[in-house]
This record gives sequence, C-alpha cells and structure tokens, in this order.
Amino acid sequence: MSVVTAEPTASAEPTASTDPTEARAGREVYRDVLVELMGRDERHVCLDSDTGLFSAAAWGESAPRYLNLGIAEQNLMGVAAGLARSGRIPFVNTMATFAATRALEAVKLDIAWNDLPVRIAATHGGLSAGHLGSTHHALEDLGVMRMLPNMTVLVPADGPATDTLVRAAAELPGPVYLRLGRGATPSLPPEAEPVRIGVAQGLRRGTDVTLIATGPHPVLTAVETADELARDGIDAAVLNMHTVKPLDREAIVEAATRTRGIVTVEEHWAAGGLGSAVAEVVAELGVACPVRRVAVADRFAAGTGGHRHLLARNGISAATVTGHVRRLLA
Repeated sequence: MSVVTAEPTASAEPTASTDPTEARAGREVYRDVLVELMGRDERHVCLDSDTGLFSAAAWGESAPRYLNLGIAEQNLMGVAAGLARSGRIPFVNTMATFAATRALEAVKLDIAWNDLPVRIAATHGGLSAGHLGSTHHALEDLGVMRMLPNMTVLVPADGPATDTLVRAAAELPGPVYLRLGRGATPSLPPEAEPVRIGVAQGLRRGTDVTLIATGPHPVLTAVETADELARDGIDAAVLNMHTVKPLDREAIVEAATRTRGIVTVEEHWAAGGLGSAVAEVVAELGVACPVRRVAVADRFAAGTGGHRHLLARNGISAATVTGHVRRLLA
C-alpha cells in the first residue's frame, strides 16, 4: 500500500460549486439547535469555556442550565462528567485543540472511561483558527479522539449536516466528539444522501477512483476535484465520511474492491486521522488497492492567515488531489 501526504502548493484555494448565499457556520447551527434541545429536555446542560458563542439573550428559560466555567478546559470536562453521572446530558463548548490536548486526560479518564453521555462540541477545528497561529491549530484531534474507547467522532460538512448530527448525537448513550469549524461554508447539494451516524454519505458515484473526505473544506475540495476529473473522462466517486468513528468499513471495502484506488482528503495531520483509518481497513482487507492521503504534512503549519489561505498553503486543494489521482491511475 502506498500512502502519500500533501506537500505545500501554490494552487488556488478550495472553491465551492454551490450558492454561497447558503453558507452558514456549523458552530452557529450547533448553538441554535442546542438552544432548541434545551428548551425541550431539562436534562440538557450547556457548559462553556468563555468561547463567546453564546449570549444570555439566546437562552430564555434555559439560562440557569448554561454555565460558563471560563478558560479551564480540564475542569470543564470534569464538571461535565459529574453532571452526566448525575443524569444530565452535558454539551461542552471549547476549541478543538484544547479539547484534544489540554483537557485530554479528563476526557479520557472522566468521560470516555466511564462511557458517559457528554457531547464535546469542539469549534475552530483544523486550520480554521489560522489567524491565531499554530497554538490554535487542531490537526491532531481526530486521531486523538478516535483512539479513545466509547467515543463517537463526528465531523459535519455543512450547516444542514450539523443540524442533523447534533440532534442524533443528543440521543446516543455514550460520549461524542463533534468537530466544528469557525467560519461559514456552503451547503452540499440538497439531493445528497441523508446524513446518518456511522454511514458514509455518497455524494457522487464513480468507477475509476474513490475520494473519501471529512470536514467542510475537504469535502468541497473532493467534489470540485471529481467535477474536474470528469471533464477528462475520469469517473471519481465521492464519499463524505462525516463519522470518523464508528467508521463505515463497508463503504471503504466497497471502494477498495470496485475502484482502482482511494484518495482521502482531510484537514488534519496525516498520522492518525481519516487517511490512517481508511488505510487500516484496506490493509486488513488485503486487496491490491493503493491509498493516497491528502493531509497536512508532518510539520507544524507555521504562520498565521485566513483559513483558505492556510489550506492552500498546506496542499489541501483540488490541484493536490487531482495530482494524486492521476499518479495513482497511471
């Protein structure tokens, strides 16, 4: 099996083929859905780490169940675990890099080990906090969280998917890690398959190669790449792997056996993320299916800048994916 990471490229930034007026930030959709859920079920509690996403005006009668614990992420997770043990269903809000690194011990031992129904809503995933520099990049979180037993890992690709996955996550018996970006991204075409936890969303059928992506910009990049490849007679299937754990192994097996190769696209370091998870399944399957991983190379993404700028600078682009597909098929 061959696995290759993306190198920096000067290619154009990812673009979307859908109407930009439909764009909405996943974290804002999450906030609105949570307010609705809290109005319906008194077990739901919102714990915040001073993210600024919530305001007192949004809560109404639910305000007593909104607790801002300040910038104290480990304490945040411990309090959430205690509330969950007491019969509550906490939604915890913090930045992705802090949830996956600073508070990891508490997530592992207080929440995952006890299999408690805590929903960790991690905003600013990937490079979306690029304006704050490397300290706020979250390029390890999917690998960290998918390794924890009992943890469900969700990465919605747009606003409607965020709405669906937040509601579905609220019903799960165990812990959930929900990775959200910072800014608005266009919605996927409405005719796409429904979003269901644990089931890859098919966005395009194809017979030559399968593009498997997770997260808003990687999924849009995969769709854009498939459109470009189609103009050259290359038939690319596209899967939105919005659930990184539990992984849809059946979809990966089908891709490995029915197409000539797989290219994964993610906003994450290559080690441990979606690409690693897909490669593990293909390796265990024992079929001759090459896998290429388009991800951030094994180094810190230095510098500050806008989200799209950093994505392009680190090779998360249609040009990078297209190059891998052509080399794979050759």
